[in-house]
Amino acid sequence: MSAVLKPTLNNLEGLLQGLPQVPADCVHAFAPGIYIRQVTLQANTFVMGHHHRHAHLNIMLSGRMTMFNTDGTRSELCAPVVCVAQPGRKVAYVHERTVWLNVYATTETDVEKLEAFLLDKTETHNELQRAFKVDREADRDDFGQFLFEQNLTPEYVRAESENTTDLITFPMGAYKFQIGESSIEGKGLICTADIAFGEVIAPARIEGKRTPAGRYTNHSSQPNAQMVSDGNGDIFLVALRPIGGSLGGQPGDEITVDYRAALNLNKRLSQ
Repeated sequence: MSAVLKPTLNNLEGLLQGLPQVPADCVHAFAPGIYIRQVTLQANTFVMGHHHRHAHLNIMLSGRMTMFNTDGTRSELCAPVVCVAQPGRKVAYVHERTVWLNVYATTETDVEKLEAFLLDKTETHNELQRAFKVDREADRDDFGQFLFEQNLTPEYVRAESENTTDLITFPMGAYKFQIGESSIEGKGLICTADIAFGEVIAPARIEGKRTPAGRYTNHSSQPNAQMVSDGNGDIFLVALRPIGGSLGGQPGDEITVDYRAALNLNKRLSQ
């Protein structure tokens, strides 16, 4: 049966991705030994998840949907629902706004590594990601100007970024982004759920140590976030304006700062 269904699901994925996309907020939450992937699904929409490699706990917190099963049957789900899902893909029609949790037992906190281990993503999905990659040449040019102003070389900045002696993981909690491929340079912070103006996105430096937000947040001449001190020496990444999360299978906005402002903040704190 799976050999028959696989190309059908791939064709369905391509069809759905060709339709108008709606917000599909994904929040990544961590507690000791647990990773929770919280997805909010909009009413009156068809949804299709990635292929899950392993059985895991599912919790439907709210909403109502019709699940299309691989044997051709349908299941009506109305929250609250708690179940163990077997490996495979989920396809459903969402009748009412639904909040769905995938719960995994793990000590890993890097979402990119978790997705590589937990999920199989099709080439159809990967092609869509590449299609929505925005050319950020203006930001790269302004980064070059920043280096010139500060008399820095790209090699020096890269070495500083790749120095992991002062790097720590994020504190336990919930985050609306993940580390992913940047349209500006290397890796970046990619928004996976809508972030409001003034919202604290993540800590960037705690007790003199950099978090991944301190390492991977890229530069932009028109940033959507800034580094802010809490007055005790710690630095947090805060939204300067609303930042858009995922639309269906499309990636959200990259979270960026102006390195000039970030450097000035570091100078003030070091005085």
